[in-house]
Order: sequence, then C-alpha cells, then structure tokens
Amino acid sequence: MFERFTDKARRAVVIAQEDARDRRDDEIRTEHLLMGLFGVPEAVAVTLLSGYGVDRAVVDAEIERMHRPDRPGTDAEKLAVLGIDLDEVRRQVDEAFGPGALDRTRAARARGGRPWSRHLPFHRAAKKAFELSLREALRLEHNHIGTEHILLGLLHTETGAAHHILAAHGVTLDGMRAAVADLGRGAASG
Repeated sequence: MFERFTDKARRAVVIAQEDARDRRDDEIRTEHLLMGLFGVPEAVAVTLLSGYGVDRAVVDAEIERMHRPDRPGTDAEKLAVLGIDLDEVRRQVDEAFGPGALDRTRAARARGGRPWSRHLPFHRAAKKAFELSLREALRLEHNHIGTEHILLGLLHTETGAAHHILAAHGVTLDGMRAAVADLGRGAASG
C-alpha cells in the first residue's frame, strides 16, 4: 500500500514515527499520524484543516492533554495517593545513577530498550486508518494516497484519538470528503 503514497504522505508517516519516539510512546497511533500531517506544512491536509481552525499547536495541546501523566487513573496518580511522587523518584534515580538510568534497566530492555532506537509498530487503529485512506482514495477514483486521504482515514470513528481530536473541532468525515472532492478528480495532491 505504501507504494501508492505520495512523497508528502510518506514524509508525514516518517514524521509521525518521529513524533511517537519523541513522546516516548511504544506504538505509532493515529494522533501521531495527525501530527505527522502537520510536519508537512505544504500538504493538502494541512490546508484543509486550517480552514477549520485546526493547526499543529491545537493538535499538540490535545495530545499532551490526553497523555498527561497526572490525568485520572494513571500510574502516577495512583502512586501519588500513596505519597509517591513519580517525577521525584525519577529525578533521584537519575541523580544517583546518571541520566536515563531507568531506561537502562532490565525491565526497559524487556520492552525493547530505548524507544528512540528501535522500530515502532503501528497501532491497530493506525493500520485501520491506512486501510481507510486507501478506500477513500479509491472512492474518489484517485490512484495515489495523499495527505488528504490519510486525513479522511483518520476521520472515521474507529480510528481513535485523531478522530476525537478532529471531531472536537468540528471536522467531520462528510465535510472533509466534500472539501477533498472540491479539489478535483485525480488532481495532483499531497
């Protein structure tokens, strides 16, 4: 399927992988794909999203809010109830054993070591978004998958966090389909 991706769409996927690594996530999820689109500022998807007032800063803030370690029910919150400050523990371990000491433990190695040095798999929702991107391109009779098709794939309800972020800002699948169709059939895209 990736052979159908335009250069801009491929670049967006590479940037999504970098975003997942930067956030120290263990998989590439749909929110990373959405951030990857913004990593290609001249991409059609970015232009379409800007029409809805959605930009990189908005999406980044939403992802940060979703991934915050202090959100209810996280390990950090559960430990805080016991009087354990996870950030303070990490700081003390780094101070005693050097920066990143916890990343060099047996448990960290069992998870694959440093997340920035290994292959990150795509989460099932991200794989589904790619499948839906292909379907959207075929529906439009396009023989390529551009950033606009990835965006359409992310707007389906089963694609997780990216769908929720976009829906919260009024971006809908039907509305975006109409916008992409207005770009013209088979026209060069990104």
